[in-house]
Amino acid sequence: MPKLGSRWRPFTRQELALVLITAVWGSTFLIVHVAVQYSGPWFFVGMRFLTAGVISAVIFARVLPGMRWREIGAGSAIGVMIFLGYGLQTVGLQTIDSSTSAFITALYVPLVPVLQWIVFRKPPRPLTWIGVTLAFVGLILVADPTSVGFAFGAGEIATLVSTLPIAAEIILISVFAGRVDLGRVTVVQLLVAGLLGLATMPVVGEQPPAFSWVWLSAAVALGAASCIIQLTMNWAQRSVSPTRATIIYAGEPVWAGIVGRIAGERLPAIAILGAAFIVAGAVVSELDPRKRGQPPEERADDAGSAPGEHLD
Repeated sequence: MPKLGSRWRPFTRQELALVLITAVWGSTFLIVHVAVQYSGPWFFVGMRFLTAGVISAVIFARVLPGMRWREIGAGSAIGVMIFLGYGLQTVGLQTIDSSTSAFITALYVPLVPVLQWIVFRKPPRPLTWIGVTLAFVGLILVADPTSVGFAFGAGEIATLVSTLPIAAEIILISVFAGRVDLGRVTVVQLLVAGLLGLATMPVVGEQPPAFSWVWLSAAVALGAASCIIQLTMNWAQRSVSPTRATIIYAGEPVWAGIVGRIAGERLPAIAILGAAFIVAGAVVSELDPRKRGQPPEERADDAGSAPGEHLD
């Protein structure tokens, strides 16, 4: 009879790191919502990620001279997804509040295993589907559909479209994790996202904003946060599967609700129920009868298999 430890393993330090950055991630919605009242969305995205790129370049200055084309390609691919995902989300935050944006953005949760299935022919396990479903139901409850309208305007549509590149970003990170230098790829992806953001301004007719300490401080703070988030995601997803990582990221609207509460918004009882569903989804997704009785190192290897693990 296997020991209790073979049926359940606590969060690894990589998973705990993802939980922490998810809390930081959830707090960014309110900050961006305020910042884009003083700045155009694409300018803000450009400044945010260029700041993050510069910070990461300073941190990883020693390894940058050894940059390979493979790392430039990987970083560029991830950077394009960051640019599209966060850019469209920021466009939406001009006209919708942070809680609505958090809910719509969270639709990427079920998209990750679906995209893995479509692109890599890797069907999710039944328990994974159950976990994702529970998390998604929780996200709906967190959004409090009894008080939040669902009349989709331009902001809601832009945010909805942003969920596709956000899901693709998570999968791409897992595809390249462990095959490229973490520091170099982080620098490239952040700089690419920032440069694309600024390059989009003349295309959409956006003018540089008047100086404001609001957008400047927000861009610097979120730039530092984005650097930490992307670096942690690249590091942690070397050993955390995309679906498992997605379940953890599903807690983001919960953190967004907590930040909103601190800012004066009321967290209704239905949102607390939604948080319980999200936690339940994470627990269910952790259960895998195939791993019972396996040594911990084998379970870790299974958890870390990425959708592109056989791609060279």
